[in-house]
Amino acid sequence: MASVNDDAELAQRIAAGDSNALGEAFALHNDRLRRGVLFRMDPRLRGRVDADDVLQEAYLQAADRVDHFAKRREESGEEGAMSLFVWLRLLAAQALVDAHRRHLGAKMRDAGREVALGGAPSPVATSVSLAGCLLGKLTSPSQAAMRAELETKLQDALAGMSDLDQEVIALRHFEHLTNSEVAEALAIESKAASIRYVRAVKRLKEVLDTTPGFAGLESLLK
Repeated sequence: MASVNDDAELAQRIAAGDSNALGEAFALHNDRLRRGVLFRMDPRLRGRVDADDVLQEAYLQAADRVDHFAKRREESGEEGAMSLFVWLRLLAAQALVDAHRRHLGAKMRDAGREVALGGAPSPVATSVSLAGCLLGKLTSPSQAAMRAELETKLQDALAGMSDLDQEVIALRHFEHLTNSEVAEALAIESKAASIRYVRAVKRLKEVLDTTPGFAGLESLLK
């Protein structure tokens, strides 16, 4: 994971008009951005669009918005400005929303739903994507045999959690955002993001413990 200093230096260079800095920023954060795109991509879209295509579109959008990024940093000051990674992630989310609309249109279902994060639309984390990622950690032959049977149960149980609780779990556990990045993405205070995360994990553990077949599977959250 890139350090805060790496991000800050690249952000300064981008705002100053360094033509190489944007490409370096995408290269630095490629793995994290790609993970987020794949997590939120509707399964039906994967046969038509590659995650790298979405990131390429996000790069083009970023190149068009460098002046806007620089202006926001000047107005907010470095301390109050959106971090570079959160800005790039926001553009990647917008590019993914566009891909969903373009290829699925009115056929969008849960995995294509959108929520407003950081002031812009983003594909919402869903019980489908969360269940798939959680169960992806069941890797032994005996565990893999349970997957098909348990997935529907887990999706139904997760659907009982609020959208925000599901989103916090997704951001921290599957997109690997830090607490401060989650706070930025959700446009809430860092302390509130931390409290929300603790409550969401507790709620998810309760869901797992009260769902047949999942009692004691706290390892899914690690």
